Amino acid sequence: MKPGIHPEYRPVVFRDRAADFAFLTRCTATGDKTVVWEDGNTYPVIDVEISSASHPFYTGNQRVVDTAGRVERFERRYGRGRGNR
Repeated sequence: MKPGIHPEYRPVVFRDRAADFAFLTRCTATGDKTVVWEDGNTYPVIDVEISSASHPFYTGNQRVVDTAGRVERFERRYGRGRGNR
């Protein structure tokens, strides 16, 4: 890697406000706010709207969309294929 052209890679806390969940990782992004982590050190914090702790796919609260019913309703309304004009 060329020196001086890459952003600084440092520890950052990502905090999911909806699930009251936070994790420490390394990232080039930074935030204006800081938080004292469990190890006693202060890290920049980035608040996110959704994470694996609150996303419906990962929590098991995902809704199943009735696509078969939608297709049938569409075919009833507009006919099936191009031959029904």
